[in-house]
Amino acid sequence: MSRVFDDKNYRSMAINREERAFQIPTDNNGKRKKIPQYFGENVFDFRKSDDISPAVRAALNEVVETGRPLTKEIAEEVARAVTKWATDNGATHYCHWFHPLTGGTAEKHDSFLSFSKHGVAIEKLGVDQLIQGEPDASSFPNGGARSTFEARGYTSWDISSPMFLIDGINGKTLYIPTAFVSFNGEALDIKIPLLRSIGKMDSVVTKFMNLVGHKEISKIIVTCGAEQEYFLVDREIYFKRPDLIMTGRTLQGKLSTKNQQLSDHYFGTIPNRVLAFMQELDFELHKLGFPAKTRHNEVAPGQFEIAPIFSEANLASDHNQLLMACIKKMALRHGFVALLHEKPFAGINGSGKHINWSLSDNVGRNLLDPGESPHNNYLFLSVMSIIVEAVYRHADLLRASVASHGNDHRLGGHEAPPSIISIYLGEALVRIFESIAAEQNLNPNERKVMDLQTSRLAHFFKDNSDRNRTSPFAFTGNKFEFRAVGSSQPIGLPLTILNAAVVEVFEESNLFIEKRLKEGKNAEEALIELIRKWYKSASAIIFNGDGYTQEWIREAEKRGLPNLRTSIDGIKILKDEARIKFLEKSGILSAGEIRGRYNVYVENLIKHLEIEASTLNTMLLQNIIPAGLEYKKILGKLVKQQKESEISASTERALLVKTAGLVDSIYLQHEKLESTLKEVLAKLSSGEAELCADLMAKEVMPQMKAIALECNKLEEIIPDAMWPLPKYSDLLFYK
Repeated sequence: MSRVFDDKNYRSMAINREERAFQIPTDNNGKRKKIPQYFGENVFDFRKSDDISPAVRAALNEVVETGRPLTKEIAEEVARAVTKWATDNGATHYCHWFHPLTGGTAEKHDSFLSFSKHGVAIEKLGVDQLIQGEPDASSFPNGGARSTFEARGYTSWDISSPMFLIDGINGKTLYIPTAFVSFNGEALDIKIPLLRSIGKMDSVVTKFMNLVGHKEISKIIVTCGAEQEYFLVDREIYFKRPDLIMTGRTLQGKLSTKNQQLSDHYFGTIPNRVLAFMQELDFELHKLGFPAKTRHNEVAPGQFEIAPIFSEANLASDHNQLLMACIKKMALRHGFVALLHEKPFAGINGSGKHINWSLSDNVGRNLLDPGESPHNNYLFLSVMSIIVEAVYRHADLLRASVASHGNDHRLGGHEAPPSIISIYLGEALVRIFESIAAEQNLNPNERKVMDLQTSRLAHFFKDNSDRNRTSPFAFTGNKFEFRAVGSSQPIGLPLTILNAAVVEVFEESNLFIEKRLKEGKNAEEALIELIRKWYKSASAIIFNGDGYTQEWIREAEKRGLPNLRTSIDGIKILKDEARIKFLEKSGILSAGEIRGRYNVYVENLIKHLEIEASTLNTMLLQNIIPAGLEYKKILGKLVKQQKESEISASTERALLVKTAGLVDSIYLQHEKLESTLKEVLAKLSSGEAELCADLMAKEVMPQMKAIALECNKLEEIIPDAMWPLPKYSDLLFYK
């Protein structure tokens, strides 16, 4: 009897799952607590701890704000206070939590258990244990900074990022945010370069503000709010897809007849199970001090988004790492698996992580807020012109900062921006800059009131410019939105590169302003000249049109803008001597740290693509080709039976020919992919890692796409009961 590939009971399991309920704590009156009553309850804030003296609080603030060295006495008081707080709240262990170059986070748990000098068991976090840890640096990606036999590395407590508790089913663990360095002091994480860039930004922009008359400014803060997109797939369905388990994306799958073409999922009603997940996720995040603000359906079916309120960039980076971990953990509680891959499903929207970035000062001013009269706001316009120049100079490095195997599938289609870095400012701002560049007066357009022709709806002001969803780097009213960042990527590297680029131009602007002031010009005159200088220099990067068109690709080439189509093309920029000198001069990354990152990123790209190709080959041999052979066998028997009964078998014969042709084609392409992969990986064995990565992107990936298309054709004709893998309709719609 012919084999039929089982039941599809995972569908009924998915649709019959009940929503998970969770218990929000109540106050002393039995009323459900409001968000402010539990927000940050799992966070240790030294500024609010009753177990830390006012003098030590002040000293810690000074350490964070000015970089004053941390004394052992101060750290000892923090260690005692956090031990009491954590253990009183049910913690049994602590860990140094850091962000190595894996793209994820790392942690090693140690018990609070210790012994007094009299041998009595006590709970204690020693000051040395708080300040420093010693993970095995050679076991993490290091790009050659550590050999296998050179194990020692260090984690160092980040005082500026609060410690927090993570709930486990049987207790809690104290997490201590830390940086990660090699034995020789090279940064092996994303935090250290980011902190360096934030410090540089503070120094150089504070000087700029003081030069142009704002003497009250003593600190500049880089602010960030990273939107996070993700997919949810039912757990039972997920575990029947080997490609999702191994790679985070589907390597084959025919697009369902209904997907996102009706535009009915975006901002639509959130499915009940998903809403239950979102509600518990928000609750846990709020306890961790994560300022979760917005949640909604995204464009693709099964796709969703969460966005926070802005916070300081280093904290935002830590929070985003924490968010990704929480999304994954919470999804499992609700019978889902969260997919953070940039392109889990071909043919529909991928997932990004839009970094909303701005600068603010110590008096609360957002430097990217145009105010009521942007044409006269020369401080705002000068800061904008500096950022435009920075992005223009270092567009290739910004592209490199978002390079990943997943982003190669996403950039340039289905609402993801193209790989060409450009800036959207909107027509109103461009008119202002053009008038300044031409030394002409501008009569600004008055803001228009939107009258919707009914008294039941409030009138509101229309913005001066629209939004451009195809722009990689778009101004959106009072911030820039870096839209090219992938959904699975840590935001630390893109933030670091952006900060470094902006710092460089601010440094040159300070010299420019100082010179003009010495010449007797006032601050306003100096700023106007500065705006004119940078706009004329960098206007080629400004593009307000459709970034998806072929016309823009040709236009960008005429303008001299880099078009680094694949991630390996972007990663190669880290070998460019001019870029190495720029980053080294900035003090944000040393030449050795840049080389290390280049090696790590190349190796990472190769390994991910090797896993994908090997997984696809396994699926072809174990799932897809057997399904084709089984259907071919059934059709062959039917044709034979019909012929023996002298009944027409034209339909069966046509299906048999089609099935046989597809099976043969898939097998031949499988053999070709296997051979190509072997040849490409031989380049890696011979030390040609960059060439290997290049061939992976430009030969292996296209072959995999071609195989997927053939498999999709086979899926289309094989009966549903015989197809061995959950289909896109299962993955996207069964919630």
